[in-house]
Amino acid sequence: MKKIITLIILAISLSAPAQKNHNYDVARNLEIFSSIYKNLNMMYVDTLDASEVVGTGIKAMLRSLDPYTEYYASDEVKNLKQMLTGKYAGIGAIVRKNLKTGNVCIDEPYFGMPAQEVGLKKGDEILSIDDSTMVGKEVGYVSNHLRGDAGSTFLLKYKRPGQKKPLEVKIKRRAIQLPSVPYYGMLDENVGYIALNQFTEGCSQDVRRAFIELRQQGMKGFLFDLRNNGGGSLQEAIKIVNMFVPKGITLVTTKGKMKKVNHSYKTDAQPIDTVMPVIVMVNGNTASASEITAGSLQDLDRALVFGTRTYGKGLVQVPIDLPHNTSMKITTSKYYIPSGRCIQAINYKHTGGGYKEHIPDSLTHVFHTANGREVRDGGGIKPDVEFKGDTIPNIAVYLAGSGLDSTEVMFNWVVDYIMKHDTIAQPEKFRLSDSEWQDFAKAVVDAGFKYDRETVKLYDELIKVAKMEGYYEDNKDEFEALKAKLQHNLARELEKNEKQIRRVVESDIIAAYYYQKGAIAYQNGYDKQVQEAKRLVMSDEYLKSITK
Repeated sequence: MKKIITLIILAISLSAPAQKNHNYDVARNLEIFSSIYKNLNMMYVDTLDASEVVGTGIKAMLRSLDPYTEYYASDEVKNLKQMLTGKYAGIGAIVRKNLKTGNVCIDEPYFGMPAQEVGLKKGDEILSIDDSTMVGKEVGYVSNHLRGDAGSTFLLKYKRPGQKKPLEVKIKRRAIQLPSVPYYGMLDENVGYIALNQFTEGCSQDVRRAFIELRQQGMKGFLFDLRNNGGGSLQEAIKIVNMFVPKGITLVTTKGKMKKVNHSYKTDAQPIDTVMPVIVMVNGNTASASEITAGSLQDLDRALVFGTRTYGKGLVQVPIDLPHNTSMKITTSKYYIPSGRCIQAINYKHTGGGYKEHIPDSLTHVFHTANGREVRDGGGIKPDVEFKGDTIPNIAVYLAGSGLDSTEVMFNWVVDYIMKHDTIAQPEKFRLSDSEWQDFAKAVVDAGFKYDRETVKLYDELIKVAKMEGYYEDNKDEFEALKAKLQHNLARELEKNEKQIRRVVESDIIAAYYYQKGAIAYQNGYDKQVQEAKRLVMSDEYLKSITK
């Protein structure tokens, strides 16, 4: 007993000086920072912008920690609130720059939002908002003017492709919540599907309503798509998991430096279904609250996780109000799911500023699910069934992108197509005709479409290395022959990648008529991950994968 008391006293005596030294270092460095700014302000050749200079210093300090601890100046606080809630006041549309005209235009209106309700379409160029001209303005400038107080109205003047005279429409702004569930439906007579984009406030109710509706339609197997879902509200994730597991189960525990951030979160409601086969679809962009959802259902052997390994974000952030209407989001703890594992995949080192390292598999630890299956920490959620998704050729990525001169050809062609067609077939049935495809391919070639080809980049790098190591001159003919084979042949590449590019173009057209819901319904028809998950959820393999 005396030895224990002695050790405790020794520990306290050792920690006290350490804390004292830390406090001294904090005070000393804050004094130095203050002195530096005072001297700059007094002696620097130009007048300093205090908000910019100090704000840059604050953000540089936070960059030495982790990428999720962030500072928000007073004019950025609204961005934090929108990120946390998914809500803003505006017209509900994605806008982009039309590089051909130099004006900002509508790219995609959200269904049921003011922009869609007044009839705005893809390609409509925004000319003015009330008395303020928007001609030649940047996207951020126009976006800020489109947003405002909920209930306020403005007059929008715009130009529609194919029409000579500008049009005008009066729009009332309202609170816009980005759709958390852009699509749900039956994939066949037995399998239901729900896509969840983000864990914003109230999304659990949207998922619950969609699930109940699908079950009433005869759903016997459920696909829950969390691919590319970056997370959001922890509370909403717990409510969604609670739909499928009993009341009173501890799902998440958070542990940090301060006692007040240590919490345990339990299911507090009766589930709505504890027996239906569930597959959670994930990929490398599935993160945070999405990983809590997938990992908890995996740990409790309530669902099969399907796809590719998730991102691995096991850090919890809390918003903190700061003086003068500023704010910050600070990482306060790590979260642990039912098996006891933390799925954080990256260690952020605080020495040298911003250095990070992936946790090697050799340093991860084994945990066990409710049925005794092995799972590991330290690397995201590893799927029970690994199945890679479709790959998109580089040329299709560049065609579908925005903000680059080379991408305008597809945007302009689609806008022209919309102008010529008042309606199109339902998403599941819509296809470009062969003549329409040929017209699109010709437009791409005629526009001199260019994009970065990875093979050319690698070839250039190979030549550099070959010259450095002395191999180039002796093998110059072979290198030049290889270069000739890699020469750009746009028509050939369009033909080679026709299937994938057709899908990109068709999806963009469908979104203009049927919005996100229609685009997802169309994409599910050829998405090989969705098709395999649909087969698996109704097979004997499902149960074997859960219990193995």
